[in-house]
Amino acid sequence: MSSSHFVLGNSMVAPWPDSMQTAVFGLGCFWGAERKFWQLDGVFTSAVGYSGGVTKDPSYRAVCNGDTMHVEVVLVVFDPAKISYEKLLQVFWESHDPTQGMRQGNDIGTQYRSAIYLTNDDQRACVVATRDIFQSRLTEAGFGKITTEVKDSTEFYYAEEYHQQYLAKNPSGYCGIGGTGVTCPVGVAR
Repeated sequence: MSSSHFVLGNSMVAPWPDSMQTAVFGLGCFWGAERKFWQLDGVFTSAVGYSGGVTKDPSYRAVCNGDTMHVEVVLVVFDPAKISYEKLLQVFWESHDPTQGMRQGNDIGTQYRSAIYLTNDDQRACVVATRDIFQSRLTEAGFGKITTEVKDSTEFYYAEEYHQQYLAKNPSGYCGIGGTGVTCPVGVAR
């Protein structure tokens, strides 16, 4: 696998500059999800992979079969001096429907569940605060309860090379990412 990000040019594998932090998000098909994050100012690099499951070093085929319980996720490496974790959460919440359980739209299966894997202790409070305010906005708009899995980060397994920055390499490729149309206000966790 190439270690350089196809769009940003930075390394997709550690070590990264000391000032960088990481976040791991699952919000449906990882092709469109990754593009949402690499487009943000302050994101150093991103990569797609699998996390949250029970199998070591899973393949895309095994994940799609549902046997591994992994989620298609995006690893986001960001500079907190340029973009906050809270802003990343805003993009996460607004870019998918976190009330759908094991699916996103027509994409159905355990790998499409909404998930946040915490990479440090400070992230939990921010996730809870933004989730709670977003839940109130979703409820007002007629949506159900948020089903997003929130856990401490587990092993991140890089997806196969052809999945990395897929929509930059294949501009007409499939993107099933779509939000609810409900906004998540930032600044609520401060």
